[in-house]
Amino acid sequence: MSSMTVGLDDSLRQKIIEKPDMVLDDPNVMRALVAANERAMGSNIVDLRGIAMERLETRLDRLEDTHRSVIAAAYENLAGTNQIHRAVLRLLDPESFASFMEILRGDLRDILRVDALALILETTQEEAGAAVERVGDILKFTEAGFVESYLSQGRTYGGDRCVTLRQIQAGPTRIYGDRAPDLRSEACLRLDLGAGRLPGLLVFGSEDPHQFTPQHGTDLLTFFGGVFERCMRRWLS
Repeated sequence: MSSMTVGLDDSLRQKIIEKPDMVLDDPNVMRALVAANERAMGSNIVDLRGIAMERLETRLDRLEDTHRSVIAAAYENLAGTNQIHRAVLRLLDPESFASFMEILRGDLRDILRVDALALILETTQEEAGAAVERVGDILKFTEAGFVESYLSQGRTYGGDRCVTLRQIQAGPTRIYGDRAPDLRSEACLRLDLGAGRLPGLLVFGSEDPHQFTPQHGTDLLTFFGGVFERCMRRWLS
């Protein structure tokens, strides 16, 4: 037996000869072989092929990471789409405004997995306070101009947006009630309630500071807001 094979078990050597792919396909084994080969050549020899292999391995690792990220994003987007579809179908179920408000208070908040929810309607009517008592703590009546004023807080962009996502230190008690101190991010959906009507605002609050951030996409929430405002127009007509 030559010095190249001294110390190598005969059965292992035969197995490698019969199935060399099991070595070539194992990245850890190949790295060990390349490293051993470099040590055998000494420090005065530059192995250009080895350097090229290292660069290719690095590039492959990056591609694999990107591949995993793309798949994860696709699954997340699909889950979000299904979530919005369920919420929209639930909005279409009620046959009365009272039932509609109960869905906002319970099922809708659970489906969207938010910790707080409020519907804000601007009004000039002094009797709005009594109306609030009749529909509960989800519906809030405010003075004209409140929606634009609230959305402009901390704004770093120009123009109007249907959906605003942002992180907050705490939510305003006027909107979120007792849950306000625990909230760390919110989604604000501007509502167009039709010609001749003041705007509205649907807000979602979360204790997770990363649930709603400006970096997130808003396509699904924009679609949901469009459905919601059309439902509101039906109840307000």
